[in-house]
Amino acid sequence: MILLRRLLGDVLRRQRQRQARTLREVSSSARVSLGYLSEVERGQKEASSELLSAICDALDVRMSELMREVSDELALAELAESAAAVPSEPVPAPVRPRLNSVSVAGVPPERVTIKAPAEAVDVVAA
Repeated sequence: MILLRRLLGDVLRRQRQRQARTLREVSSSARVSLGYLSEVERGQKEASSELLSAICDALDVRMSELMREVSDELALAELAESAAAVPSEPVPAPVRPRLNSVSVAGVPPERVTIKAPAEAVDVVAA
């Protein structure tokens, strides 16, 4: 099961560590206890919107940026969870259409024009 509070805590911790700041510095700036901030970062406590706003201000990060990063993490976690739940089936190879053979023997090279996507044409020198 994916816990939003855990993803949010992971993102907050990464934001703080990117700035090379300590829990003590951020907790002081956000006016939240060091222990509580630590529990939020570890995903053990749910942070209220007011607390998130104070932490974002302390980290000088927009809440929308924080939530966007959490949303991206959530999407990846959901994909991983759904992939793990579905039994692995072999993925079929893409089918390439067969093209008719055309002989250009005896035609000067400057007179040959091929109009097709490169991946759809097999050119074999004779």
